[in-house]
Amino acid sequence: MKKQLIFIMTDTTRFDMLGCYGNKDMITPNLDALAEEGVRFELAYSCQPVCGPARSAIFTGQYPHSNGSFTNSYPLGANVKTVGQRLRDNGFKTCYIGKWHLDGGDYFGLGECPDGWDKDYWYDMKCYLEELTEEERVKSRNPDTNKEPISEEFTYAHRVVKRALDYIEKNKDEDFFLVVSLDEPHDPYLCPEPFASMYKDYEFPKTKNMWDTLEGKPFYQKLWAGKHLSENIDELVIKADYFFGCNSFADYEIGKVIDKAKELTPNAGIIYTSDHGDALHAHRLWAKGACLYDEIARIPLIAYGMGGKGVCPHPVSHISLTPTILEYMGVSVPKLMEGESILPSMKDPSHKCYDNAFVEFTRYEVDHDGFGGVQMMRAVTDGRYKLCIHLLDPVDEFYDTKVDPDELHNLIEDERYTEERNRLHDALIDNMDKTRDPFRGYQWECRYWRKDAKTPTYENHLCTRQRENEEYEPRQLDYATGLEMVSATRIKKLID
Repeated sequence: MKKQLIFIMTDTTRFDMLGCYGNKDMITPNLDALAEEGVRFELAYSCQPVCGPARSAIFTGQYPHSNGSFTNSYPLGANVKTVGQRLRDNGFKTCYIGKWHLDGGDYFGLGECPDGWDKDYWYDMKCYLEELTEEERVKSRNPDTNKEPISEEFTYAHRVVKRALDYIEKNKDEDFFLVVSLDEPHDPYLCPEPFASMYKDYEFPKTKNMWDTLEGKPFYQKLWAGKHLSENIDELVIKADYFFGCNSFADYEIGKVIDKAKELTPNAGIIYTSDHGDALHAHRLWAKGACLYDEIARIPLIAYGMGGKGVCPHPVSHISLTPTILEYMGVSVPKLMEGESILPSMKDPSHKCYDNAFVEFTRYEVDHDGFGGVQMMRAVTDGRYKLCIHLLDPVDEFYDTKVDPDELHNLIEDERYTEERNRLHDALIDNMDKTRDPFRGYQWECRYWRKDAKTPTYENHLCTRQRENEEYEPRQLDYATGLEMVSATRIKKLID
């Protein structure tokens, strides 16, 4: 049997923007059907809820702090290999069509196919713009374009999908890994009728956390909320008709890929996800940023044709996708992968692969001075409890989502939760060490609420932690001997 896998993703699709996640106001029949026939992950989280960093983790299996792309418009490190390169080097055909955002270019990319992918099908957003006239380029970036009828053929999603359908047809008898990456429903939300007016009379329902005063929350969240902090929520009407219309349009285009795959490659696996969500006034915030709120960091994740059917209730992370893809395709998972494969959960959704999902933040955009600037966050959730450490802010966060699903009450100093909070804190520090987080240090450990924190020292944890990228480079050398290291992690010898 051929090994074929199709990976589909959208941009800025909250978990609850699919009907299958419980919001029946959302018209997403194709992805809903895919979830019904496969496995839907109830608690899936982005590694960093920003376009580029999120993708960097998805396609490398390394956290943004490890792969170098920890902010938009920062490229992957030179020694970082993508899942495309790894599969290509193991004999698979690999194709990436759509938004990339990992080459260090601007929002649209450089228009150049990176190593590991089929150059004949490469089509990032720069490629799309180069097909347009200057007048059409301006129209393609303006939400007001929706006020006049636009053709399906004008949209990026349609052109990406058209290429994907062609790829499936021409490679149906090959072993392949295909990525279909839409920019939609990210603004400017362009979509044809009937989608452009599908939600014109729809009001997004208000949730309790829209009345969040942000009392006892991080200072930067108050800055982020800005004028919305004094907004009269009782009078607030949330209209996002183009956003939701574009979301349904993306589902429509994705449906074409699903149908073609079922027709020509019926044994192909299909994985769908999004990079991050959007606050949509939750906690008086907008877009995304340094937080672990569900509206922003929790994303949809669906696996079809991977062996299982049902709902997985356990927390999972985007960091698991590359190792999962490699395992599914029969390729060994490298040592430097920083997540565990969740293929067992895709085969049996009741299976729990690990306890915690980790989320981080460094900054939103290197090109822009706005969006709060640098915000050093490291966070973790076990599915119920959430801990967020904000290195440059005076306030950290801890939530019990079972008793407070709206994440309104910051319990960081609540002694009733000392055991649960400290357990997550220990796991977070351990993960920073294991993944060689370049920003690790005593500052994350010695928090104002951690009464039993050890006394900080210059030596910190006193370990040397070297990279083991042995599939693509020689084994690293021990500084003390000049010989190949015996153990990648070892106690450091101090020189007095």
